[in-house]
Amino acid sequence: MTKDHSTVAYQVMWNRLISVVEEQAQALVRTAFSTSVREAGDLSAGVYDTQGQMLAQAVTGTPGHVNAMADAVAHFIRRIGRQNIAAGDVYITNDPWEGTGHLHDITMVTPSFHNDLLVGFFACTAHIVDIGGRGFGADAHSVYEEGLYIPIMKFAHKGTVDETLVRIIRGNVREPDQLIGDIYALTTCNDIGHRRLIDMMEEFGLENLNGIAGFILDNSRRATLERIAALPQQSATGEMTMDGFDSPITLKVKVSVAGDRIVTDFTGTSGVDKKGINCPLVYTKAYACYALKVAIAPEIPNNAASLAPFEVTAPENTIVNALHPAPVALRHIVGHFVPDAVFDAFDKIVPGLVPAEGAGCLCNFQVSLRPRTDAPAPADARRSEVLTFNSGGSGARPAHDGLNATAFPSGVMTMPIEATEHAGPVIIWRKELRPDSGGAGKTRGGLGQYMEVGAQEGHEFDIQAMFDRVDHPARGRRGGAAGAPTTIVQDDGAPMNGKGKQFVAHGRKVLMAFPAGAGYGNAAERPKDLVKRDLARGYISAETAARDYNLSAADIAEVAAGVARGEIL
Repeated sequence: MTKDHSTVAYQVMWNRLISVVEEQAQALVRTAFSTSVREAGDLSAGVYDTQGQMLAQAVTGTPGHVNAMADAVAHFIRRIGRQNIAAGDVYITNDPWEGTGHLHDITMVTPSFHNDLLVGFFACTAHIVDIGGRGFGADAHSVYEEGLYIPIMKFAHKGTVDETLVRIIRGNVREPDQLIGDIYALTTCNDIGHRRLIDMMEEFGLENLNGIAGFILDNSRRATLERIAALPQQSATGEMTMDGFDSPITLKVKVSVAGDRIVTDFTGTSGVDKKGINCPLVYTKAYACYALKVAIAPEIPNNAASLAPFEVTAPENTIVNALHPAPVALRHIVGHFVPDAVFDAFDKIVPGLVPAEGAGCLCNFQVSLRPRTDAPAPADARRSEVLTFNSGGSGARPAHDGLNATAFPSGVMTMPIEATEHAGPVIIWRKELRPDSGGAGKTRGGLGQYMEVGAQEGHEFDIQAMFDRVDHPARGRRGGAAGAPTTIVQDDGAPMNGKGKQFVAHGRKVLMAFPAGAGYGNAAERPKDLVKRDLARGYISAETAARDYNLSAADIAEVAAGVARGEIL
């Protein structure tokens, strides 16, 4: 193939690059030790040009990881120094401000050489279960308490792993085999991406990626700018309030569409919190860009050029631009609410496009299990750290119901009970959809879910709660009703906090109800057939069908009879 490739050939190469990074991500899923990666898909993978600009990202992964990682490779190049980059190198960091927002994310970058020439980089990120310190939670008062910090450095130099670094990591974490296994999985997935890239370059006769990089970035930039130019050129403000740790937090945002860019400004947002729910700007930017991109250009591939027109600003030392050494372990709690705040403003610029509010942040909790201390423990009782990813319902969309127990905006998967129980001596006694939780509307909010968790005989545990929407449930849009809030109690009725580490004695269970998405539009306009379908499927009760949707007693009786006959709509 000639050096002057056709548009068709470049398009084929572009598609190939996306398949390369998807194979890179799937390799990480298959080889990772942590259930957060293997089962929930809490990761990202991408390929970059020699300047550190992201060319393509894997479909598998989260916006917070991949959009934050889009900025990270340039930091690696600057810190390592181009003169020190060699074939066989692997670089590592978990720097919250130059990586993806907190110490529990390991980012690995590998330079890619072809015929002794640097042609690009591969990068990947994964959430790891433990990084030492206080453990995964909001209890720390500074980032120093939150775990081991790994500055941008070489994990391997010309193919030789830094064993001193490995020993330091192993000596500072609770699950050393798991963490080192994840680091090697990250390294391997980058290597697989590199090998597939070289295969592609040899097939197409490429000496470097300059041509395809220019094609990708130019077309992505042009397509995104066309979408922005078609929008009303105006500004609007939005805000929302969330629980926070000890006191509520307000996110304020102004979205301005101006020619060749959209500026999102968080001036007026609450200041840095004393606890670890603060969000570095890189993570705020990731989700603000994601919100606008899915609203106006969801089909344009995600790369450096399609992200560039979305500018995000926030005053320093606000909770969405927390500076070092602020505690940031649960930065996702604030970051996952950024899209709802942005949508509140954007809905005033382009009505009828964005969804109602949803559960927002993930409904994660980590269980630290140990042999019981109130009485002799059995010989097989053991310590274990189990992190489980769960989600509430997403908000109703203008033309479609919200998704039940589905993570938006993070996109990670809910972890299966079997995988969670395999990770340690934890028991999930209940995990099911939460009827009547979705906000009523012309389109209904997605349902939350119930979970009950305990420990195997002979164990007690601390549960690290990471919830929100206890006091501030999802708000409806255009007349839709709010979604149900979060609740958390012990099985004896003792109330628990939505955030923080809390002790659970031997034999006790924790009962949780995760929040639901809000409704969109007037519930009186919901088609009767959809109300009857929801009733038949158990999504709503007969009481809700009558009260919120005015379904008649005769219709309710008809649905009940159909269900009895096995006729589920």
